[in-house]
Parts: sequence; C-alpha cells; structure tokens
Amino acid sequence: MDAAQKQALYLEAQKELISITDGERNQTALMATVCCILAQKFDYYFWTGFYLVDPEKKNELVVGPYQGTLGCLRIPFGRGVCGTAAATRETQIVQDVHEFPGHIACDSRSNSEIVVPVIDGNGDLIAVFDVDSVAYGSFDLIDRDGLETIMRHVFARA
Repeated sequence: MDAAQKQALYLEAQKELISITDGERNQTALMATVCCILAQKFDYYFWTGFYLVDPEKKNELVVGPYQGTLGCLRIPFGRGVCGTAAATRETQIVQDVHEFPGHIACDSRSNSEIVVPVIDGNGDLIAVFDVDSVAYGSFDLIDRDGLETIMRHVFARA
C-alpha cells in the first residue's frame, strides 16, 4: 500500500468513526468500535486493541477491548512498547519489536508495532492504543498521524 492509499484509508476511518461515535460517551463502546473499524480497514493490522490505565493501580495497564490473538493481561508503565507509551505519553513506532529493550512478546508472530497514548477531554491518560503487525516496518508517520487524530477526535470528547 502506498502512502496516498494509507492516508486515504485513515481519513475514511476517521470520518466513519466520528459519525458512528457521535454522542456516545461510554469508553468501552468507543474502544470496541475503534478496534472493529480499524482492524477491518487495515489488512496489515495483526493485533488491534486498547490497554486501559487500571483505576486501582495507576501505574499499570490492563487489557481492554481488542481484536486479534490473546493479549497480555497486564503491563506495567515503563515496560515494553505499551508501557513506554503510557509512561512517556508519546507515540511509539517500532520497526522491529525484537530489538526494543524490554519488549513483551504477547504473540511471537508480532514483528512491528505502534502504540498511541489515549488522552481524555480532561487531559488524563486513559489508555494506550496498540497495533501489531507480522511484517517488519509496517508503521510510519502516516500511521502515527492517522491514529493520533482518531484518538483525539473520539476520546477527547468522551
């Protein structure tokens, strides 16, 4: 898929998600819908889902709505790609997860990954959105920009 096709798919997904989720405030419903739309739209997505900030353990993520193979149940902040994104509040793009220090292998078939922090309307980190691919180097700045835009539009108003 070339860059123009990828950008067009993200724009299409953004429009669909804004339309579908308009007025919905339940975070579980929003997360499940985001996973469904994005997993179906992008064929290079192998695992697509959310890890939520545990309300009891503020420095730990717990698996939330997702599509794909079994996900890790819990991830501490600062550990692996998801924990790093949560701790830094910065999107992580990893071309080869096997070279990422402290990578957590929930499924050994995963070879590249992008993780986007999800911030609510109050500025609080509520989750991270994680996408894995079986191919190396699947994710780039187009994915980052597309996913960050979607997360902002869907969750900043929830």
